[in-house]
Amino acid sequence: MTQETTQTGYRQQQYSGPVKRYCQTLDLRDNPELIAEYRRRHSAAHVWPEILAGIREVGILEMEIYILGTRLVMIVETPADFDWETAMARLATLPRQAEWEDYMAEFQLVRAGMTSAEKWQPMERMFHLY
Repeated sequence: MTQETTQTGYRQQQYSGPVKRYCQTLDLRDNPELIAEYRRRHSAAHVWPEILAGIREVGILEMEIYILGTRLVMIVETPADFDWETAMARLATLPRQAEWEDYMAEFQLVRAGMTSAEKWQPMERMFHLY
């Protein structure tokens, strides 16, 4: 298996039916030590299993977070009939979700107590090539 990189690209999951995509952004505090710790907490060995289970439970098929400097971009793929507001309201009630948001907030340019839906700002698609 080849290693995926910014130069070779990242493989995408294939689905049997139509999906839709959401793109969102969030900024981190400009501190290399904090950014390194934020990356560590999102590694497979350190992300909380309850958080991953909750993301799946609300119907999200795929989630990726990309980083450049202090800017994060999150890409979320969902079934075509997915309702973002309903799913995010449900996600906020799931076990450890509020705790996770507080745990991550020290790295993010956000106010304390914000939910994931309040932190991550939707991005407008201004171009596509199909």
